[in-house]
Amino acid sequence: MELQPYLFFDGNCEEALEFYQRSIGAKVTMMMRYKESPDKSSDPVPAEWQNKIMHANVVIGDSQFMASDGQCDYSHPGFHGFSLSLNIQDKAEAERLFNSLASGGKINMPFQRTFWSKGFGMLTDRYGIGWMVMSEIDS
Repeated sequence: MELQPYLFFDGNCEEALEFYQRSIGAKVTMMMRYKESPDKSSDPVPAEWQNKIMHANVVIGDSQFMASDGQCDYSHPGFHGFSLSLNIQDKAEAERLFNSLASGGKINMPFQRTFWSKGFGMLTDRYGIGWMVMSEIDS
């Protein structure tokens, strides 16, 4: 059994995935736009959503998540009630990735030593995704 997050970006999925590629080295292994769907019989997609992302698969290290622009409208609420946890062995690299993800977002807890980690911080990125970045050991 495997559990994978599926993130809906309400229209800015491609921009978010490009940000994750630049900031933390994410790799998009598959991406399909609505106009590329082989099933044309389902609900019609508005013209302005044809180039939006219907489905993408993203790999970060040994983990992956799936992503989409969403339901072809902007009526769905933002991200609430969860965070993605990024665990990095090297403290300096963890802090670098934390700062990169925080660019344009909001730091909720600065990257710092805690009783459980040599370096830990929490942020909400510019797309509303919560992140917890943690290092395991001193570098």
